[in-house]
Amino acid sequence: MDAPSLAALGWHPHFAAQIDADALTETPPVRVVRVHRSGLDVLGEGGPVTLPPDAEVTVGDWLLLGAGAPPLDRRSLIRRRAPGRDRGVQLVAANVDTVFVTTSCNADFNVARLERFLALAFEAGCDPVIVLTKPDLAPDADAFRREAEAISPLVPVLTVDARAPEAREALRPWCGPGRTVAFLGTSGVGKSTLLNALMGTETAATGAIREDDARGRHTTTRRELHLIPGGCAVVDTPGMRELQLTDAADGIDEVFADISDLAAACRFRDCTHDREPGCAVRAAVEAGDLDQARLARWRKLAAEDAHNTADLAERRRRDKAFGKMVRAVTKPKRR
Repeated sequence: MDAPSLAALGWHPHFAAQIDADALTETPPVRVVRVHRSGLDVLGEGGPVTLPPDAEVTVGDWLLLGAGAPPLDRRSLIRRRAPGRDRGVQLVAANVDTVFVTTSCNADFNVARLERFLALAFEAGCDPVIVLTKPDLAPDADAFRREAEAISPLVPVLTVDARAPEAREALRPWCGPGRTVAFLGTSGVGKSTLLNALMGTETAATGAIREDDARGRHTTTRRELHLIPGGCAVVDTPGMRELQLTDAADGIDEVFADISDLAAACRFRDCTHDREPGCAVRAAVEAGDLDQARLARWRKLAAEDAHNTADLAERRRRDKAFGKMVRAVTKPKRR
């Protein structure tokens, strides 16, 4: 495989400013294009290399080959609370410009889930775009579009048939040379099909959905970065059945900017928007200017994020204290 240029991989002045140009020949920059159990596959002017696995590195990261240093300071970082028993933080992708939050016009469509994905993208420092797929399965695809558009005026909404030739053109404005985009969503919504549309080849495996609940199987099993000929880099990710946020308060405020603006007008700064006098949020609900269901979703998401953030902070504190104790016990005694 011929090594692509740094520009094709998404190299940016932000990264160049962090390194000494004279050291480029000894420690050339490479980008992580694949994360799997046995290691990290990287590409750069030094050629394809597989490095040992590292939990602190994710697809899209830039490393200095041979330097043994952590990733270069990121422009963005998508992360979530890890599913399963570990409950730590899982790094999803780094240095992504645009996130295509993908869902389909069927039973998979869920406003609360879309709000979670948008908060994740905003907190990461990415520009989100909602992509509605499979409009042919809906008796009224415009109804799904209207619901998606109502979530946030900051987020563009596209309706595309991932299998149609027009799909590539619909995504093109965000897929210029040197850019990096990522597809996020549940399984079976057409993320891999959209990747294939951008690539112009059957790069990613695709699968059918179950008819009873519109869910799909994991056709993408690992996080991987693909290079579009003459265009951007695309991160394909496995479907996320579980998405819990942590340290995402600013992202939630972006998605629910209407509620954040109302809260700023409350009489009390610590207003819980329950029974306090002078609550602008509750007044907006009573006046019909704010949907009660939207307020309830905001409460749930904000409470979950606060709980997860505090829980992880306590876990880090315990781990730090435990490490300090181990070092004290194992430190050789001075004679």
